[in-house]
Amino acid sequence: MAANVYASATDGGSGGESAQTRSGTGVRTAGATIDCPDVGTKLTSVPEQARTEVDKELALLDEQIAKAYQRLSESAQQIQQDSGFADNAIMNPLKEKRGATLERIAIAIDRVGDRPQGLDALAACTVRDSGNQAPEQGEGQDGDGQEQPGEEQDQGGQEQGNGQEQGQGNNGGQAGNGPVAADFADITGVQPNVNSPRQKGNASRGTFATSCGVNENGLFNSDNIIAAPGVTNGAHHFHDYVGNQANNAFASDQDLANAETSCDDQGDKSSYYWPVLRVQNGTQEQDANSPGGGIEGNAGAIVTPKQVTLNFEGNPRDKVTAMPRLLRIITGDAKAFVNGTANANASWSCTGFEDRQLKDKYPLCPKGSDVVRSFKFQSCWDGRNIDSANHRTHVAFADASGACPSGFRPIPQLVQRIVYDVDAPSLRDGGRTTPLFAVDSFPEQLHKPVTDHGDFINVFDEDLMGEMVDCINEGRKCGAGAGAEPGGEPSQQPGEEPSQEPTKTPEAPQEQPTRTPDAPQDGNAGGKPGDTGNGGKGGKDEAAKPPATDKPAPEPEPSDSPAGEAEVYATPSAKSGEQDGAKDGSGEDSDGLGQSQAVGTATSAAATPATPPRTEPQAVGSGSLAETGAQLWPAAAGAVLVMAGFVVLRRARRS
Repeated sequence: MAANVYASATDGGSGGESAQTRSGTGVRTAGATIDCPDVGTKLTSVPEQARTEVDKELALLDEQIAKAYQRLSESAQQIQQDSGFADNAIMNPLKEKRGATLERIAIAIDRVGDRPQGLDALAACTVRDSGNQAPEQGEGQDGDGQEQPGEEQDQGGQEQGNGQEQGQGNNGGQAGNGPVAADFADITGVQPNVNSPRQKGNASRGTFATSCGVNENGLFNSDNIIAAPGVTNGAHHFHDYVGNQANNAFASDQDLANAETSCDDQGDKSSYYWPVLRVQNGTQEQDANSPGGGIEGNAGAIVTPKQVTLNFEGNPRDKVTAMPRLLRIITGDAKAFVNGTANANASWSCTGFEDRQLKDKYPLCPKGSDVVRSFKFQSCWDGRNIDSANHRTHVAFADASGACPSGFRPIPQLVQRIVYDVDAPSLRDGGRTTPLFAVDSFPEQLHKPVTDHGDFINVFDEDLMGEMVDCINEGRKCGAGAGAEPGGEPSQQPGEEPSQEPTKTPEAPQEQPTRTPDAPQDGNAGGKPGDTGNGGKGGKDEAAKPPATDKPAPEPEPSDSPAGEAEVYATPSAKSGEQDGAKDGSGEDSDGLGQSQAVGTATSAAATPATPPRTEPQAVGSGSLAETGAQLWPAAAGAVLVMAGFVVLRRARRS
């Protein structure tokens, strides 16, 4: 019994001796990830003539990291047998690959401008502890030291999602690289923390709302037209798209201008996109065997948002000017887990509790409350550029008072709010009863919530952009989505007293989830796009929208932009190519760390699997020590009761 209790309490992945295996860098390989210097943030000035080639090489760096992480994750046994395996077989070849790629970047820039200095110092990477290991016996609770309402305390907070042992240490999740219980926090235990700058005399007090649906038509890909143009699978994770329907890595400005749009106002052909949210329930999605999906650790059922609101707000101290056409903005940092949180900018909350926001945790919402994910984009523009080499220096956040940096001017601030009908996962059993959920990420970022990010390309008709600016500066509420309240319910505005109870939605009471062949786990199924039910809504879940009004807004809704926060940036991503790298006799890339994609080489827009899938969903296994221990508890309890009965009978007979 003692052995089984210990096994139940410490079940979390590879377990046993392998959980303590160390690489030559002295870091446990169970729950380890790869930490490389972010080259994109260093390249603040790249000549336009070199931009295409540099973008492709930056994407290749991400491809190399993804493949190295995959090899590290699959090599626990070799590392256990040979402490130098990680350095000799993975990290040193990665450094050589990166060095060659960085040299090509320097040469490309040197042809048309000044050669960048110090790039070679960015070649070396390290194996880093992910922080996902289970604590020692007797340590810790879940991620915030809080129990989930109605549940017993999580044992160590590190049980693996869905109880599946994937040979990935304690990284958890259906694909073995996250999330883990420590990535979640109970929203009811968070103190109100939303602060808003005071509005001053010349403030632009209006709002303009556009309505573009929830991606009910299922437009997805793992490209990133901003950070990795011309590179298939440049994001290494799937994106949801609303608005412009021509989104892929190869869309030209003219393609975007000529595209269809999902927005109600056809004058808005802008592109709005973000990483998809998935529930880790074993479902095989359309990308289960593809790069960007299951092959790179992004597994489970994609959840269609319940609602998406896209509002453009003013500045608390000045009038706004029009955004330039084709302005590109990335907010948040897709690599914040290894880069640090300076540029992280996503917020997580629950309906009815939006006066409290989480930056580095997914929320555990009480029953009747939905998960809310929100982004406040940069609201200051340099007045010249629609993009920059690192995709962030041409825009900036206003400071705490609402003032833009010197040389920048205020523009309408995009505030994006995405609502999901997903249940709070069951942390106590590692997501067996109700599955864990997480955003897609680069594989080595382990699906951490702090890596969440959003992207926007302005393709508003110039006349409609002019209407937006006039509306905001004149203090009105306008736009095709102006009459829609968030979630179909009264919205909680900044400055209002926080609700003590979750706001009820107008939906019917939640039904118990059912099992399907594609979703062997219990809990919220997170249905595929087009399905209905607990996991994903197939169509728009919104009431008919009343027409936009031109009434002056009463006292404006103050903006709670991240005053004083650093500029935000999500770094470029990757694609394998054709130069450099170790090759075997057949010309294949034998070390698996990626090759250069030659500039001008035709590249297919379709992401085709290059290797067999490595993360096929599995049913919850049986027969393991931990599983056996969990199943023995009822029998053990019965045995204790029987023994107690015998003791009582003996005492009764003696008396």
